[in-house]
Amino acid sequence: MDKRFFNFFNLTEDQAITLLDTPQDQIKENDSRYIAASHLVNFPTERAINALMRAVQNNEPSLDNRIVRRKSIETLGRLEAKQALSVIHSCLNDDDCYTVENAVWAIGEIGTTDDAILEDIAQLLKKPGQTHRVIIHTLTKLNYQPALEQIRPFVDNPDPPTASAAIASVCRFTKDYSQMEKVVALLRHPNVLARRLSIQDLIDSRYYDAIANIARCPVSLVFRLRGIRMLAEAGIPTAEISFEMIQPHLEQTLRDHPDDLDLVHSYEKTPDLTILLQTLYETDFGRCYLASKTILDHYSDIAPEALLATYSQEAKSDYGAHYHVIKLLGWLKYAPAYDLLLEALHNRQPQFQKSRSAAAIALGELGVKKAIPVLQASLYEQNWVLKYAALIALEKLGSEGGHEILINDPDWLIQRICESPHPQR
Repeated sequence: MDKRFFNFFNLTEDQAITLLDTPQDQIKENDSRYIAASHLVNFPTERAINALMRAVQNNEPSLDNRIVRRKSIETLGRLEAKQALSVIHSCLNDDDCYTVENAVWAIGEIGTTDDAILEDIAQLLKKPGQTHRVIIHTLTKLNYQPALEQIRPFVDNPDPPTASAAIASVCRFTKDYSQMEKVVALLRHPNVLARRLSIQDLIDSRYYDAIANIARCPVSLVFRLRGIRMLAEAGIPTAEISFEMIQPHLEQTLRDHPDDLDLVHSYEKTPDLTILLQTLYETDFGRCYLASKTILDHYSDIAPEALLATYSQEAKSDYGAHYHVIKLLGWLKYAPAYDLLLEALHNRQPQFQKSRSAAAIALGELGVKKAIPVLQASLYEQNWVLKYAALIALEKLGSEGGHEILINDPDWLIQRICESPHPQR
């Protein structure tokens, strides 16, 4: 489990437990039981798990307490606390639909083969007002095949993510892949959530034919890299796919040039540069990639200084825009941005991790040989995406020694990269 974003609160385990056990009406203005429930994910101990279970069983009806219960259930799921299954199971009958949703999700994370629990989850498909996608996904993840006929009607659901999950589930249970192209088509859906969730469904159904499509999907590269890697980890050991088949798509995704994506949005006429720069702050990366492409195609001469200006004003603290600005400065080969790219490469704040790999790629695009030592230093980081980006950048700069450094890397994927011939670019 990736915990980079969890440890933001300066609480000890004892403090978090004490706070979580405090009655809601006695909470001080600057304290939060919700934060305590969130923070206990950092302490996989019996004491923390018992405190979270007590919070789940606290049925005080205020909205604040209901929110704390939901978060406590989620944290128990993230901790994969099997001893909490009975407590979480009881939440499937809760009147609060969000509590029920979190309980279903948490059971999926913890795992169970208890038919009584799984059938209770399946029965929720008949309950109006629930998020049926979460239910379908959990039943599929836990391989509860008796739910097949209850899931099947949802393949025609008007909600695309729900239909996508149902199609993937039917495919997994029946081995009938005839409808999977409908899920692949959602990779180009105008709604960003539909695109992201379809990647998860393609992973769950192990639909290897979609790897090239995932690489071209206009969502954050984090979702695409995760999808391709998880499919690789499922398919390579069974010889259903080979590493050589997926490596070009990994590199294409990591380079992340907007020309290599199937953009789902368009402009009737070319916007002003100021509008395009503001679009880089959108949460839908599909729109950000369209803006990036338009900047590269129409404003390459004046964009660099404008990018530096928006960086100093806002993008340095907005991790989405930060990523796109860093990538654009590389694609524009703007040499005066060298120091800024170095700063991004060394930024260890959790939310800026994808900017580190972006900075490595951008430094390779600048073609400045003095970047070689700092890129070589990045090969010793734990982040596999950063190491791979540094390898690509070093090769771009004519330095291929990085493959020898990483040939015995503990990450199997990095090892395979170093063993394989370099793809033609």
